[in-house]
Amino acid sequence: MAKILVKPVPVTEPATFPIRVACIDTGSNAIRFLAAEFSDRRTFTVLDTQRASVRLGHGVFLTGRLNRGAMDEALAAFKDYRQRMNALGITCYRAVATSAVRESSNGTGFLLQVGKETGVNLESITGSEEARLVLIAIKHRVALGNRRWLMADLGGGSVEVSLVDNTGTLWGESHTMGSVRLLEELADTDRDPGHFRKLLADYVSTLRIPASAIGEGGPAGMIATGGNIESLAKLTGVAADASGVTTIGLSDLQKVIDSLARLSFNQRISQLGLREDRADVILPAAVVYERVAVLAGVDRIHVPGVGVKEGVVLDLVDDLAGPRDHEKALEQEVLNAALNLGRRYFFDEAHAVQVADLAESLFDQLEPLHELEFEDRRILLAAALLHDVGSYVSRKGHHRHSHYLIHNSELSGLSPREIDLAATVAHFHRKKDPTPDHEMLGVLDHPDRWRVMALSAILRLADGLDRDHRQSVGPVRVTIKKSTVTVEVDTSDELLLDRLALKRRTKLFADLFDMTVKLRTRGGE
Repeated sequence: MAKILVKPVPVTEPATFPIRVACIDTGSNAIRFLAAEFSDRRTFTVLDTQRASVRLGHGVFLTGRLNRGAMDEALAAFKDYRQRMNALGITCYRAVATSAVRESSNGTGFLLQVGKETGVNLESITGSEEARLVLIAIKHRVALGNRRWLMADLGGGSVEVSLVDNTGTLWGESHTMGSVRLLEELADTDRDPGHFRKLLADYVSTLRIPASAIGEGGPAGMIATGGNIESLAKLTGVAADASGVTTIGLSDLQKVIDSLARLSFNQRISQLGLREDRADVILPAAVVYERVAVLAGVDRIHVPGVGVKEGVVLDLVDDLAGPRDHEKALEQEVLNAALNLGRRYFFDEAHAVQVADLAESLFDQLEPLHELEFEDRRILLAAALLHDVGSYVSRKGHHRHSHYLIHNSELSGLSPREIDLAATVAHFHRKKDPTPDHEMLGVLDHPDRWRVMALSAILRLADGLDRDHRQSVGPVRVTIKKSTVTVEVDTSDELLLDRLALKRRTKLFADLFDMTVKLRTRGGE
């Protein structure tokens, strides 16, 4: 496979230590706050940590809407956290919301209300972004080595199952089997605990992990995160090691499940010392973890005691202190995610990688013209790798199918907005040139409309250079002089430009930038 070129566009200068940052993790079962001061990229002191028992997921997984009472409680928590950040002099923070907010029909309105009433900029993140942040926290505590590990991060609304290594996420899926969701869908106060456990086991048995994701020989091990697994680890009585990681046997987890299934809600509180908002969801969570461990073929589970909030602060500082390295890591995440998605739909990988290489090279060399941001390079990378993925549905009109598949997928390293933009860019890689009044562009604000058109122009040219899917073009060199852009390509095929009708492929670019585009093969026009 060809190597994707990595040359991030200029980013801001690195910040200097010490650096203070904060995170607000808005889950389905609680809202957590962490403020920390970093003396370097990996060493930090916790300044403040809080947990508000706000169950935003209550009702969402049955009605599809956030409960008004839970939203009011959440607003109070955000106001408190905003005050704490102000008192600590923290201006750099990230507030994220997971499945309860992203799945609710009134979630967008809630995000706006949080910003208006508390001054906190709350964003809804995808399951893949959640998994990326958790992996950052895990790598801070667990030495993954050169092996592949299975990671399970269970929240109130979903469980993110991923195959990971030191380079990032290799494969991942989000399953709607969170602890609060399972409780609300299956619990009935009239049922005995034994019956409830059977219902749980039957429901969770539908969770699957592809054999291709596990690989030959299985993973090096399973790493589990989330408040429930931390409580379960304590219930086994196993102590954490010097690095703070607790390793529990699958048999020990199964014994705890047997014990929990025999106890009522009140008994779990009185006899096991569990909080009320943990006592009801811990059994559903335990059954999910057990299922993942069995599917992975492991007999031990590693519990590092970290999660989204630690991942967020580490990611923030990594970006502040080393923006170029951070951007390179995000591009690797996008590359892994897009390749995995493409392989799922049996795409032409050699062509996709070739087009991505060419597109990124063109993006970098044309930066004086388009003046786009480094995040736009990631959007282009995803669109270039997946522009033909719709051929899985039908070759006819495949650009429309590509848009649908990308739009309805999660790509680690991209926000929901960026995924939508990548899908739109992929849609415009062929057929008619996009115009500002096109229905897909009309819903975008002006900056995003420009992004899509500029990135589409670059993708059209890159795709045209490998239209025959033969990878016969080598590196491209761009020269910008006054009103002319000259694109020179290395190729042994002297008839390439005529056969691929590349002049038609440059029309959008020429119109957008009001430039004449000349295409040359090495040594001649």
